[in-house]
Amino acid sequence: MSGDVKDRRAGEPRGRDARSQETREKLLAGALRTLVEQGITKASARTVAAAAGVNQALVFYHFGSVDELLAEACRYGAEQRVARHRERLAAVGSLTELLAFGRELHEEERAAGHVAFLGQLLAGAQAHPRLAPATVAGLDLWIAEIEQVLVRVLAGTPFAEFTDPAGLARAVGASFVGLELYEGVDPAGAEAAFTALEQLGALMAAVEELNPVARKAVAYTLRRQSARTR
Repeated sequence: MSGDVKDRRAGEPRGRDARSQETREKLLAGALRTLVEQGITKASARTVAAAAGVNQALVFYHFGSVDELLAEACRYGAEQRVARHRERLAAVGSLTELLAFGRELHEEERAAGHVAFLGQLLAGAQAHPRLAPATVAGLDLWIAEIEQVLVRVLAGTPFAEFTDPAGLARAVGASFVGLELYEGVDPAGAEAAFTALEQLGALMAAVEELNPVARKAVAYTLRRQSARTR
């Protein structure tokens, strides 16, 4: 057997792996496009394959079922969006900046159709139980990033010892999801809620700018109030 034939055959599995991965990514992107543009009720092997530009049999070859494909697409889409914004989140230096980022992200997600997509997932998880863990996993990616920001920006402030960054990150994430969906029925109400959050952020920023004596007084008051609620 010639060296050229050996080299070609040795490279065939690697080539097949690359083509297989490319097909998987096409199907994942096609599933996301279908969910955004047509909704979960129209997500079938045929519609997803058409959006991906591949044969529908490949849906079952690579994922086993449409539900498994949709679940994997949820994780895939969340990973892509979080990765795209990770550098920006790492640069956030205050709660005010975090809230500003949240507003910008909201506008971007809405324009891209991801708000409607999230609504589809939350509603679809009732009829497609396999979507629930995937949706939670996608949200957890965002929550983990937010928690890192909160740990960083709260450190050294009077609020650091009185807040639970992990719980607060989930509260922020849940609020963001709620506002995204709420805006669909009451845009003015959602805008008022965003404004109120920004005002709260400004108030906390003002506390951070107090002189050391005043900051100690705030910390003392917070500590006393915290003891009363236990």
